[in-house]
Amino acid sequence: MDNIVIIDCGSQFTQLIARRVREMKIHSAVLPWDISTGQVRESAPSGIIISGGPDSVNDEGAITVEREIFGLGVPVLGVCYGMQLMAKFLGGQVVSGKGHEYGVTPIKREGESRLFRDVPESFEVLMSHGDRVEQVPPDFYAIAGTKHGVIAGMESRDGCFFGLQFHPEVRHTQHGSLILRHFLFGICGCKSDWDLGNWIDRSVREIREQVGAERVVCGLSGGVDSSVAAVLVHKAVGRQLECIYVDHGLMRLNESRQVLDSYEGLGLSLRPVDASEMFLRGLSGVTDPEAKRKVIGELFIRVFEEEAAKIGSAEWLLQGTIYPDVIESGGKKGSAVIKSHHNVGALPERMKLKLLEPLRDLFKDEVREIGRLLDIPGAIVGRHPFPGPGLAVRCLGEISKERLDTLRAADAIFTEELTRSGLYGDIWQSFCALLPVRTVGVMGDGRTYSEVIALRAVNSSDAMTAEWTRLPAELLDLVAKRICNEVRGINRVVLDITSKPPATIEWE
Repeated sequence: MDNIVIIDCGSQFTQLIARRVREMKIHSAVLPWDISTGQVRESAPSGIIISGGPDSVNDEGAITVEREIFGLGVPVLGVCYGMQLMAKFLGGQVVSGKGHEYGVTPIKREGESRLFRDVPESFEVLMSHGDRVEQVPPDFYAIAGTKHGVIAGMESRDGCFFGLQFHPEVRHTQHGSLILRHFLFGICGCKSDWDLGNWIDRSVREIREQVGAERVVCGLSGGVDSSVAAVLVHKAVGRQLECIYVDHGLMRLNESRQVLDSYEGLGLSLRPVDASEMFLRGLSGVTDPEAKRKVIGELFIRVFEEEAAKIGSAEWLLQGTIYPDVIESGGKKGSAVIKSHHNVGALPERMKLKLLEPLRDLFKDEVREIGRLLDIPGAIVGRHPFPGPGLAVRCLGEISKERLDTLRAADAIFTEELTRSGLYGDIWQSFCALLPVRTVGVMGDGRTYSEVIALRAVNSSDAMTAEWTRLPAELLDLVAKRICNEVRGINRVVLDITSKPPATIEWE
């Protein structure tokens, strides 16, 4: 089986490169930047991709790779920072503080390159760099450039080394998948001989080896990620797994009952725990979103530890952590903290349980596909993503039972009308957010001073980027009227039309 080694230099897009490789049914392994050349050689790579990163190659202490990696005799593709490392190591010149380019940028091909076969002469790419290659190494030539004179791509004359100043792995780059395909198949000579079924088989073996005869508890939320993680680990260790559903009082309307009903027939050992009063007490007076997430993360772990003690001898905590959770929580060197996911950045420092996170390197749509391969019911696999902290991160400002009930009622109306219109299944994620803003209104000839509901609907493939969904005006009008008429305490409904970036999908 062919293997592509991806060396991670700290980019938030590193696993996206791995995902693009996997989409082409080629095995990929993400290795840290300080991996030894010997370890890379042992993995028998058909090719190597060096990712982007946040550092400057000219700074002391910057992330780097071993120079000997370029002497393994396999094709190497450097992406953004990876291209700059390649240029520096092989005799080129990288300059700092000139030619900053961020966002979608047009580039133009120069000469011929196997990477750009069947690619138009001019196309748009995603740039995100401060440094730039001023001079390519000896025996290299530029294969693309920007109107500002920035070298956007380079290639060695022996056809072994390639550099791209842009990110071919992101959707914003036109023909990015084709460029990667040329590298993988045309240059590295790979074959499509890997799929998610292989991933399942390998993961089951690894989980058995990692867990041994020890017991595992799973924080089962009813969402796609934790459900897939639970069924996968159950496939590996069977009765050693005990699932715990914690009702933290932050679920949507009637959701806890629906979740418990949906798990019947999956063969999981499941114990429900009502901890709603504990969570509401812990969140009382907390308004900062990061503080909310940390409170919830702490309480989750304490509940799991208490329940694990009742079980007897559990040593592992299984979580449905996926890659976007890790990235946004700053879970890699050089990654900024966007928001602390309760199951990553908000975990307490001291824990009695060891973490088991088999989905940590996957994206949401890959998790859904694995769920289908594991025969998990469509009602679970097809659910819109729901954050672990629940409505706490959609109820902006102070959290109280009254405000949560208001949000639940509005959210139920929005979901009901999306479902009735046939649009629910076409949307990646939809929800209401309750804003800590009061506005003046008029109802029944009287003045009101009530809170605001924001409607949010987005489409995405991996949650790393998202576009706001264009909903029909008639549907929005109906939802707004129903919420204002049926939900006490709301007199205004607004629509969030911001994509990610610059916004995140959730409001907090």
